[in-house]
Amino acid sequence: MAPDRWLFWYRRDLRLGDNLGLAAAATATPALTGVYVFDPEWLASADLAPARLWFLCESLRELQQRWRDAGSELLLLKGRPVDVLPRLAEACGAAVVTWNRDVEPAARQRDRQVASALQASGRRVLVDWDQLLVPPEEIRTGSGEPYRVYGPFLRNWRGQVTARDAAGVLTPVAAPQGLVGLDRAALEPKAQALWQELPLLAAVPTAGELGHPFDGADLCPCRPGERAAAAQLEAFADGGASGSGHGAALFAYEPGRNIPSEAGTSALSAALSLGCLSPRQAWLASEAARLTARSDEALASITVWQQELAWREFYQHALFHFPELADGPYRPQWRQFPWDNERPWFEAWRQGLTGMPFVDAAMRQLNASGWMHNRCRMVVASFLVKDLICDWRWGETAFMQRLVDGDLAANNGGWQWSASSGMDPKPLRIFNPATQAGRFDGEATYIRTWLPELAHVATADLISGEIAPLERGDYPAPLVDHRLQQARFKALYAGLPKP
Repeated sequence: MAPDRWLFWYRRDLRLGDNLGLAAAATATPALTGVYVFDPEWLASADLAPARLWFLCESLRELQQRWRDAGSELLLLKGRPVDVLPRLAEACGAAVVTWNRDVEPAARQRDRQVASALQASGRRVLVDWDQLLVPPEEIRTGSGEPYRVYGPFLRNWRGQVTARDAAGVLTPVAAPQGLVGLDRAALEPKAQALWQELPLLAAVPTAGELGHPFDGADLCPCRPGERAAAAQLEAFADGGASGSGHGAALFAYEPGRNIPSEAGTSALSAALSLGCLSPRQAWLASEAARLTARSDEALASITVWQQELAWREFYQHALFHFPELADGPYRPQWRQFPWDNERPWFEAWRQGLTGMPFVDAAMRQLNASGWMHNRCRMVVASFLVKDLICDWRWGETAFMQRLVDGDLAANNGGWQWSASSGMDPKPLRIFNPATQAGRFDGEATYIRTWLPELAHVATADLISGEIAPLERGDYPAPLVDHRLQQARFKALYAGLPKP
């Protein structure tokens, strides 16, 4: 008797290796078929980044070949998942459809609708967590509430991760092999007819073919695909394999992560967001690096990077428990903030034309490459909110429209952190862009890279933004005076209702 056919629905887990939902399905049956659905509603959404679509499509291209190598196939459909997945399951006689869970409110609603439609047609649905080291239901305060502050969350999370690691729960599972593909010729006539009506794509489309061309692939440090993610992780975390303890960027992550002109970060944010890399693979690579670290500084750097993994999970847990974060500020008094929202200023910020070189360099990097260094993300966010006094949600959307690693939980969490409207015990944080440039781009290397028209300007002037008109040429004068705008923002903030 032939084994039951199962479908595995991909979303943010674009890999074969260490994919928990996929591995469970492959254990249950070798008759497994993968599927990815291009949702027209998502493709038409206002915050779809061409860079992210490029990364997705290129990752799918590799993934499709890996499915062939494993003995089956990855099907591509275009349509609403709630419509096309039940039709596909019926056409191929799938008894079970399985996938990995998501934290985003819209995705959770979509998944409930898809599950209901499949179950109404007699199919079983199996789902579980894959994209987190610790599921959000399993971390609570002593009173049973979800965490609202990162510090206490980190302590609980790290304890649970350590225990899971010791118990072998985090050990990566192998990619499935020896799968059995679907023999379409053997389908019954009714199933054949259903198959012919499916909105199947013959090949993985490009971002351009889907209406969102991306020209910055060569500049983007995030490389698509499971193999590239594994190679980037190894290069970042395993440079100390020779025993020196100094060969990998991970060993110098602190302070290297703060220097935007250097490759001091992992560049794995997009791979983690779209699941070309699992969080377990990232964590275990960092733990393995401890064995080759030869200094306290290297060990401290590893700990700092692991804390960044914890930030990633904190924001996902927060969005899971507080879905209203997707629509507005966590702190309710911020709903009444009297934003200036000067549209010309916002457009100048978005185009990298504010007259503040460090800010503009970062925005030019984003626009050209689809990626921005994290230190710069904090600086440009603070500048938009607390210098230009624009609603942080404008910036949140602008980032999602450009970022290759655009992730609702992380992006929302980062913007609310910068705006002081989120889950942060420090109520007001303002970055001085000139001070930040001086500390983290002291030779103006980063600024000159992304603002080549200012390459001739003295370093001190590039850092301060105080550039003489003749030196500026067509580069704009500063939109605002930081000191004056900072004082004005603080006055507006003081007028908010007290929590």
